[in-house]
Amino acid sequence: MENRQGKGLSFARRIYRPRIIGAAMCSIGVIAALYPLAMPGWVWALLLFNGVVWPHLAYQWAAHSKVPYDGEQRNLVYDALFSGFWVATLQFTPLTSVTLLSMVSMNNVAAGGKRLLIRGALAQLFGAGVAVLLFGLHFNPSVGLVQVYACLPMLTLYPMAIGMVCYQLAINLSAHKRTLSALSRIDSLTGLLNHGSWKDLLHLTFHKCRQQQSHATIALIDIDHFKQINDTHGHIVGDAVLRQLSLELRRNLGNNDLAGRYGGDEFCVILPQMHQEEAARIMERMREKFSNYRPAHIPELRVSLSIGLADFHPSFTDAAMWLNAADRALYAAKDTGRNRVNLSEKKVVHCS
Repeated sequence: MENRQGKGLSFARRIYRPRIIGAAMCSIGVIAALYPLAMPGWVWALLLFNGVVWPHLAYQWAAHSKVPYDGEQRNLVYDALFSGFWVATLQFTPLTSVTLLSMVSMNNVAAGGKRLLIRGALAQLFGAGVAVLLFGLHFNPSVGLVQVYACLPMLTLYPMAIGMVCYQLAINLSAHKRTLSALSRIDSLTGLLNHGSWKDLLHLTFHKCRQQQSHATIALIDIDHFKQINDTHGHIVGDAVLRQLSLELRRNLGNNDLAGRYGGDEFCVILPQMHQEEAARIMERMREKFSNYRPAHIPELRVSLSIGLADFHPSFTDAAMWLNAADRALYAAKDTGRNRVNLSEKKVVHCS
């Protein structure tokens, strides 16, 4: 309900300004067609209300409704009812009538689609019926030059206002789509790439290396005894350790390096244009810094990393083969004592 309320307020705000412009422009056209007719004073008072007061009243009414979205939908139906009333009151003068009905219908289609269009059409018929009961059924086919000029502002300015609203909506929608796309690629806990996104980039990097005969290195990183950290200190501390590792990755990696959370306590990195030995130095530096992590409330906690590296080799037939080489290097690091960086050729770079 709160979400719908927020959307409803935004919806009401978007329509507020176009309604002010549309009501004022419509009133000009109605005045030009109404002036030659002998109408009582209350009709002019109603036109003043509809053209000046109603847009502000409608916004306040919707904003203070229990569900603003439903309140604004109701206001749009009243807009249609007013347009039907004025069309019949003006004796169905062609130009003014078509302008009123089409502009209100355009509003309804833009705001609520087919359903609101039908509701609006029924409201227009009802409004016209009320006017016919009050003033009788008449048809005035004549269109004066004054009416033509009076309708021009409505035919030009109001569509521009609606167009600006639609343009802003399109910009906002595009921004939301980009945000959603980014969120679908990011691991929520660490802020790094998630498993699927990283694997996609690994495949792209693999094909780029083959086509351009370039080089790159991938690293698989495992937090040593992470299950024991969770079991001893709890998952909140475990999550803090995962976030700390993601922070160290950001601090130590370059802008073109691609870090992700492969799953659980395992992380992965693609280091483009980097040989295995250089990547090993970077990973070793990060391993040392991470080992100095001491949470303020658990100073006795000790953390360490096992890291396996594999550089691209033309003999790899696919990205999975490359990843398996890094995986074997990682397990070799774990099998030989953990807390170390191990290359795919099983050369140990550091042990402590």
